[in-house]
Amino acid sequence: MADASDPAADQNPKDAGTGVPEPLAGSNGETAEEEYEYEEVDEDELDGPAAAAVEREKVQSVLRRLSSDPVEIRVHDVIIKGNAKTKEHLIEAEAADILRAATTVQDLLRAASEASARLRGLDVFDAVNITLDAGPPELPGTTNVVIEVVEAASPMTGNAGVYSKPEARSWSLEGALKLKNLAGYADIWDASVAYGWDQTSEVGVGVSVPRFKSIPTPLMARASLMSQDWLKFSSYKERLLGLSLGLVSTRNHDLSYNLAWRTLTDPSQSASQSIRRQLGHNLLSALKYTYKIDHRDSHLRPTRGYAFHSASQVGGLWDNKGLKFFRQEFDVRAAVPFGFYNAALNFGLGAGVILPLGRGFLDSATPVTDRFNLGGHSSPVCSMGGISSLLGFRTRGVGPTEPRRLVPGDSDSAAAPGRDYLGGDLAVSAFADLSFDLPLKVFRDAGIHGHAFLTAGNIAKLSEGNYKNFSLDEFRRSFRSTAGVGIILPTKLFRVEVNYCYILKQSEHDSGKTGIQFSFSSPH
Repeated sequence: MADASDPAADQNPKDAGTGVPEPLAGSNGETAEEEYEYEEVDEDELDGPAAAAVEREKVQSVLRRLSSDPVEIRVHDVIIKGNAKTKEHLIEAEAADILRAATTVQDLLRAASEASARLRGLDVFDAVNITLDAGPPELPGTTNVVIEVVEAASPMTGNAGVYSKPEARSWSLEGALKLKNLAGYADIWDASVAYGWDQTSEVGVGVSVPRFKSIPTPLMARASLMSQDWLKFSSYKERLLGLSLGLVSTRNHDLSYNLAWRTLTDPSQSASQSIRRQLGHNLLSALKYTYKIDHRDSHLRPTRGYAFHSASQVGGLWDNKGLKFFRQEFDVRAAVPFGFYNAALNFGLGAGVILPLGRGFLDSATPVTDRFNLGGHSSPVCSMGGISSLLGFRTRGVGPTEPRRLVPGDSDSAAAPGRDYLGGDLAVSAFADLSFDLPLKVFRDAGIHGHAFLTAGNIAKLSEGNYKNFSLDEFRRSFRSTAGVGIILPTKLFRVEVNYCYILKQSEHDSGKTGIQFSFSSPH
């Protein structure tokens, strides 16, 4: 019996063990004895070492054949063991088809590796072992594939932690609880809660099923209640009660439907005129399609490869005033190694546009909550998925602004009412990041490395008739930019950066500052 669940088995047949199904038959079903002749020896007459030597020679002959030429084989049966709770047809749907499609031993080893990865990816098994056994004696050149799974000892898992968000000067307490495989469909039920001091709080429950009956794509449903505080930046608080349904989910494609009841309020009573016009209740009904590929060798420190992300969203599928829009964004990344000090250049370009829909859309407003914003301290290398952050600038610290309303009787407001950042309908961002090892061995062993970076970006408002004043030359000339150097401390969960940022260019009302900044980023 040969263990084929090792991913390396498809590269070196020796890794598959010594039990490749015997006899190995050619296309005519006859044993290929003409290639490997053995001296007829009565093994009963051999002592232990001599018998072992003969057995080793037989095994080496089989391995030489596997390494030199394709060996035809046919899967006779797929046997599943250990699934006390998990539905057998689910395991067959994930693994059996690709195993039965193999026509050579080499293809079968590769298929077994892929099937093992798929089953482990369901996240409901502690172990997956796939072995190849000899088929029925009357059917030479066949094999039985045995899939043995070990279901999770405990169906419940959980985690909790406290996380810092330096760019918002806030902390959050987050926790999650998961129940796995309750119905036997590899279903995962989860509940999560996040409480952020002075900014964001969220409670959510959801369920995901990789396959259900004859539906070939994963299904997902999630309900959530979220509250976000943007008073410091844009003079409003957002509360969102929503339901999200995952319609299609594959390796590269995702299609989801979102229905949410959104409420915007201004407890300070000082919001600018543009923000006040959008306060109140709205029902958001949106369809979102995402296409993504990522061939980089790492998400935390890429040294080679490329990635692409595209997201398209249509809002206002039901006739809701003010929430009918089309939103599109692109993100392209690449990493090029230099061959010394583990140095690599990462660069990326992101762009996005949001446009209102409906009659008179050129003079309509886009939802302030769905516009693009620049700023923040998150690493642009890790934040894959759209417009990258602009280091050196405060969260929502770039772009169109509007003076806040003076509050009668408030002396501080009368002196300096401040401005609301409104976001933009058109956004472009770019970055270049050169990472390299530090000379000290203790740093290299810990993965601590340095980097030098350059970030740039700009946003503009097009809705409410502002497209008439838009100039491509002016948009290009008014790009904000930052340069800097820093030290990166990677961990298994996130990337910590200590950066010195120097503002190269900013506009009058931007909130940028030269100096030391800290960043905690998780890969997306």
